[in-house]
Amino acid sequence: MNQGKRVGIVGAGNVGATVAYSLAMLGSCHEIILRDNKIDVAKGKALDMSQAAAAVRSHTVVSVAESMEQLTDCDVVVVTAGSPRLPGMSRDDLLMINAKITKEVIGGIAKYSPNAIVIMVSNPLDAMTYVALKESGFDRNRVLGMAGILDSSRMASFIQEKLGYGGGQIRASVMGGHGDDMVPLPRYSTVAGVPLTDVLSDNEIEEIVDRTRHGGAEIVGYLKTGSAYYAPAKSTAIMVEAILKDTKQIHPCAVYLEGEYGYSDVVSGVPVMLGANGAEKILEVTLDDEEKAMFARSCSSVQTLIDTLNEQKFFEEA
Repeated sequence: MNQGKRVGIVGAGNVGATVAYSLAMLGSCHEIILRDNKIDVAKGKALDMSQAAAAVRSHTVVSVAESMEQLTDCDVVVVTAGSPRLPGMSRDDLLMINAKITKEVIGGIAKYSPNAIVIMVSNPLDAMTYVALKESGFDRNRVLGMAGILDSSRMASFIQEKLGYGGGQIRASVMGGHGDDMVPLPRYSTVAGVPLTDVLSDNEIEEIVDRTRHGGAEIVGYLKTGSAYYAPAKSTAIMVEAILKDTKQIHPCAVYLEGEYGYSDVVSGVPVMLGANGAEKILEVTLDDEEKAMFARSCSSVQTLIDTLNEQKFFEEA
């Protein structure tokens, strides 16, 4: 079914390379094209991955685009390019640096893979998804940000650690922006269908919610010289798989809102149905007053970044 499917990955660092490796092991697509400024490093990783694919009898071939011109006719393009987040650096510090990189990359994608669905992974995630949408001119269903799956998986992992059981049966739900204002939803989180509130105390849930919000920073603190990449990459690969296989699965993803949840002209993480056309449907779940307030704060944080870009006349530059 996926014969001939082509996935482009811009940025072959830890996250991009691990996305490529994950997809190659699954045999999700016919070809994966890596694009990175460090061309020889990308070539080495591509060879290594192609050989790993051969070891598991996957038909996926991993190649390298030495320039954006060679990133042609991709079905999906994942963008991880950008400056990484270093200790003491907020996602917002990255804003202008990565917005410029995103603008350049998206220009190339729009030109050489004009029918692609774009998945943004670069931070600050929600703002970069907004930049990608505006710069590409694509319909909003074709420009998504990867964050909700990652944040939900972090929350699920912390729930399992706290409980000591339930692995593989935990469904955690997180909405909102990817940052300290994300909106973990314990009410929509379950263990084998049992509500989280039935198996954990309010204090325990609050600890998990707080740890989820700072899950990325916790890993940065340990690694010292970089940020998480296994979970972000796997979360991205899950999105790519859902699109290539047209599964219609529901996943939380960052998308441009046009009135949903009462917000417009802002990007935030909400549950969406993923299929061959990208975000094919946005689901509006019922939020209580506290959750609405958290979601409002989250959207406001992203709006602040968009306002900063507008103040710098970012979108008016030629």
